Amino acid sequence: MPNAPIIIKKVSGHGGHHGGAWKVAYADFVTAMMALFIVLWLLNSSKQVQEAVGGYFKDPSGNSKMVGSTMRGAGQNLDLRKEDMKHIKEALELQIKSLPDFEKFKNHIDMTITAEGLRIELTEGEKGTFFELGSAVPSASGTELLKALAQEVGKLPNKVSIEGHTDSKPYTGGMRGYSNWELSVDRSNAARKIMQSSGLQSQQVSQVRGFADQRPRANTTPDDPANRRISLIVEYTSKDGSVGEAAGAGGSK
Repeated sequence: MPNAPIIIKKVSGHGGHHGGAWKVAYADFVTAMMALFIVLWLLNSSKQVQEAVGGYFKDPSGNSKMVGSTMRGAGQNLDLRKEDMKHIKEALELQIKSLPDFEKFKNHIDMTITAEGLRIELTEGEKGTFFELGSAVPSASGTELLKALAQEVGKLPNKVSIEGHTDSKPYTGGMRGYSNWELSVDRSNAARKIMQSSGLQSQQVSQVRGFADQRPRANTTPDDPANRRISLIVEYTSKDGSVGEAAGAGGSK
């Protein structure tokens, strides 16, 4: 009986039918998860960040204007501006520390980088620190500090807003028709005059405004002396020197 022919069957690999299709599906899954995380991050971000990111996708070439400024571009320039503001803050701190009376008022100066720019708060003590009690006349320490700040800020291209604030105690200076509103404005204007005579350029001043007791620093204790203060806001500026408006700018007398 002749030998039966030997038949060899080749079995294709298990993945031969669909090859690397699983890799495509996995990549799609990872992309979808990344998109979800970005959406969740944006939902918890500030309005300025949301609009900056949205502006990038609307105009990736960077020709759209930044939120609240005249800057062009989006997120990258915003980071650079914040980095610059850190250097400005450090330079001002060094200048202030060199003043003879620094130890006396060091606890009454607070510098914070905010959405507006660099906010410098000069807060009052119980018996007054930078201004005489109930007066728009700066003290010797207040004058000295404002001059030092003006010398440094005057070297910058940034715009500056100057704000005056009071505590909730009614004004009792005896001037008829004069209230905390007038006092807060007069103090901010007095600060402007000293700074402009000491290095701050006139074109740098964007606003001089007073808020009386409407924007307390210590919300739970409206009569706290720290609510009496002068706030200097060094506003953000772009790399090409164009200056943006302070975010949330606005005020009243």
